[in-house]
Order: sequence, then C-alpha cells, then structure tokens
Amino acid sequence: MEDLRRIGRRRGFWIGVAAVLAPLALLLGMQYRWLGRLEEADTILRRATLNNFLEAVATEHEFFYRSRGEQLLNVPPELFSEGRLSKMAGMWHGQDLDGLRTLFLVDYTRSEFGNFLVYDFEKGGLYTPPSSDESLAIILACAPWQMRSERRTVIGAGPLRVDEGDPSHRIVLRTVTDEGHRVMGIAGFLVDEKFLHAQLLPAVLDKSFFAFFEEKGGSGFAIALTNGEGETLLGDPGAAKAAAARRNLPFVFTDWTLHLQHFGDAEPDLARSNFALNLSFSLLLALLLIGGLLFSLHAARRAVMLSELKSDFVSNVSHELRTPLASIRVYAELLSSGRARNEEQVCQYGGTIEAESRRLSRMIENVLDLSRIESGRKSYRFETVDLAVVVEETLTAFRLRPGVRGFLVEYSGPDVPLPELQADGEALGRVLGNLLDNALKYSGDSRYIGVTLRRRGDSILLSVTDRGVGIPREELGAIFDRFHRVGRSLVHEVKGSGLGLAIVKHVTMAHGGTVAVESELGRGSIFTLRLPIRNEEATS
Repeated sequence: MEDLRRIGRRRGFWIGVAAVLAPLALLLGMQYRWLGRLEEADTILRRATLNNFLEAVATEHEFFYRSRGEQLLNVPPELFSEGRLSKMAGMWHGQDLDGLRTLFLVDYTRSEFGNFLVYDFEKGGLYTPPSSDESLAIILACAPWQMRSERRTVIGAGPLRVDEGDPSHRIVLRTVTDEGHRVMGIAGFLVDEKFLHAQLLPAVLDKSFFAFFEEKGGSGFAIALTNGEGETLLGDPGAAKAAAARRNLPFVFTDWTLHLQHFGDAEPDLARSNFALNLSFSLLLALLLIGGLLFSLHAARRAVMLSELKSDFVSNVSHELRTPLASIRVYAELLSSGRARNEEQVCQYGGTIEAESRRLSRMIENVLDLSRIESGRKSYRFETVDLAVVVEETLTAFRLRPGVRGFLVEYSGPDVPLPELQADGEALGRVLGNLLDNALKYSGDSRYIGVTLRRRGDSILLSVTDRGVGIPREELGAIFDRFHRVGRSLVHEVKGSGLGLAIVKHVTMAHGGTVAVESELGRGSIFTLRLPIRNEEATS
C-alpha cells in the first residue's frame, strides 16, 4: 500500500494515465468509422491470405522439382567427352529419387542423332530403352538440341528446361555444354504424375494449412486440384467451381490449377452487433491499463534486480570457468614438461586435474539443466529406483572429492528398507549433489554435514544438514529462484552460480514432491526433500 501511495504522488504516473486515456477516448470515437470499413478490410485481408496460401503451395511445388533438377542433372561434360557416363549412374544410385518416373542421358558425342540411355532404378546402371511412347517423348523433347549439336551451334550454359508437349510425359531437362558452349549431351527426368497429387501436394497443403490457418483449424476451407482438362485430381470438386482464389502450378504441370474455396464467416456482422460489448471492454481496458502502469513500475524494479542477478551470474560463471581451467592448464603443463619427479607428485597433479574437471562438469551440467528446464526440453527417465542406493552412491563420490577432506559427512539411513520409487535416479543424485555442494560451500568454520533418509507416512524424506553460516529469514522465499545467491557479502568469497537450488526445486516438483528449508543465521540450515511413494504399499 505504501508503494501505491508513493506511485500516486509521482507526476510521471499521472502523465502516464493521461497518455493512456487520451488515445483510448479517441479510439472509442473512431470505432464507428472502423466498423463501417471492417467488412471491406476483412474481405481484402481474406483474399490476400488465400492468395498467399496458394503462392506458398506453388513455391514449395516449384522448389521440390527445381532442387531435384539441380541435384540430379548437374552432369560434368567430361563424362560425355571421356565416355564415362556409367559414373553418373553410380552418382544417382542411393539418392532420393521420389517424384521421378525415369532418369535419362542423351550423348551427342558418340552418335550423330544421340545415344539415348535410361537409368535402371533397381540395378543402378544405364541401358538403351526400347521403343515406347515414353522414349518417343524423350526424343521429341531433345530434338531441338540434337539439331544444334549437329550444326555445332554455340549456345549458353544450359538452365533447367521443362517440356510439356505431351501432358502424359512431362520432362525436366538440362543441356550439358563444353568449354566452347557447344551441346555435348542432355540430362533429364520424366516427372511422376501420381506422386505429385498423391503425396507431394497433400504434404505441402497440410504444412501450409498449419502455417496459415492454424487458428481456424482448417474449418471453412476447401481445396481442389484440377488438370488441364478440368478433371479434379485432388480435393473437393465443388471447390473448383466456387473457388475464391486460384493459382496455376509453376515450372512443371503449369496447366494444373489449385482452387481454394472459403465459405466465409460473420466477423463484420458480429463486430457490429457487439459494439456495446466492445465499448464496455474498452472502458475495462482503460482501468486495466492504469493498473498496468502500477504493475509496470513494480515489474521494472524487478527487472532491474533480475538484470543485476544475471550480471552476477555471468561474472560468477566466468570466474568459475577461468579458475579450474587455469588450474588444469598449470598442472597439465607441469606433467607434460616432466617436472613431476616422482609418482606421488604425478598422482597429486592428476588428482587436482580430475577434481577441477569434475567441478567444471558439475557447473556445466547445472547450466545445461537450467537451459533445458526453461526451454521446456527437460525430460526425465522414470524407472524403479532404490533411493537408499542413490544416496549412498552420491555420498561415496562426494567423500572422495579433495575439498571434503577434514569434513565429517554423517549419514543416517532408514531403520527398515524403503519401498522402491518410480523416479529418475540420476536426476535425484544430482539434486543431492547440489545440496551437498551448498552445505560444503556455506559451512563456514563448521566441518559437519549430515544426511538423513527416512520414511514418514506415504512419503520419503531426504534431509541435508549443515552447521554453517545459515540463511537470512528475508531471503528464504527467494533462494530457489534462478541466479539468486544467499548473502550478497559472500558472493565474492563463496563460489557458485545461483542455479543449484533452482534445479533442486524443479527436479523435486517433477517427481511430485516438495522441498523445504529451515535455517538460522550462524547455526546452519536443513534442506528436506519430500518424495511421495506411489505404489501399493503406500496406499495400503
């Protein structure tokens, strides 16, 4: 309340209120005019959306066949001049040939009229095709370039070309020229018509529909694909007759047409009939905006505080990365230069390198865990776990760390075997490791860490106790926030990134549990995880 009174006395606050209310009043006055134009604008927008949708589908269609042509028909001229066209068959073998009916090569270096070769999809070789309508279509499509080759007409490097003289045999081809820009041969393929309307276009339509009309769920729209004769190959035949937008396919199948029908909606009518409701919402919006100003001031203060925490986090992480890396580099140089004169020194240097690398791994794992958590990519592998075994293994690894020497790490296990949990044992092990790290770092002059595992009712309690510096009461509510570090005066004395307890809380909640803390300045802290037992024994 005191914060609100302080804000109300600020001149900037009332300027902000006026800045909000004045445009809002103008907006209410202009709504009548906007409603009159809403229907026209909606129609234009809807038509533009439909045309953009069809343009996106057409672009995807063209890209598919152009990319196939660029990938498969880029034949080096040396293969023609040196008679090594069989190598091209080896290059085609194993590539994605979906959408192609026939791949062929025409060699003008060996025959006056060209040597026609077709790729065998099953055997992976080239063969001379028998006489057929398809072979005739290839000969007719290549005839203009055969004549130029015979006359040695100089032309430019061959782009992709499409021959649709025979609608049942549509061909994409590219001329292959030598350094003098003379035609040496042709590479091409016949397009598989069934693949286009049975597989390619349905996939492209689904993808584009999701991008353009996701919020409508595809309702109110109908699509049809017709060929040059007007026959419907895909979709609703009625959509071809009452289409709101049409688009011919580009590059190949240019006589095929996409039709998109929109059944319409009642947005303009609905807007006009609900004008009174809109007016009420606008007044409510004014109140919300005023409240938003108050909240923004509060959020700004919080954002500044979060920015400071992030800056501290970057500084701390940078320091924690540099320190162990420097140690690893120094001891590695000592080992590589042969300055370790006996086995004891080698073990000492190696132990230091191992300890520092483990420390780096723990910190990096915490940073990666937090990144996965915040991006929603963190996943857990739940399986049957004996929590007592997880605790004992974690404690065993913890006691072997060089920094733990001189500490009394006391473990009090359960009196009777605990029921097994459905949990991610590795994640719970890292949680316990983070709590032990905190107890170690904030132990002060104390050299005691206690771990207790017991059952209480239908839950298992795991506690970590230290007799260190403790946590101020006013900070207990924030210690599980990311980047937060206890005791700002200790930030430069105690190493840490402010991520450990945030990860502890997330992992515990992911297991359906809770985490609590009891602490007193100068007397230490107790962190307790409560994990539910989800099995028949717990419910009996």
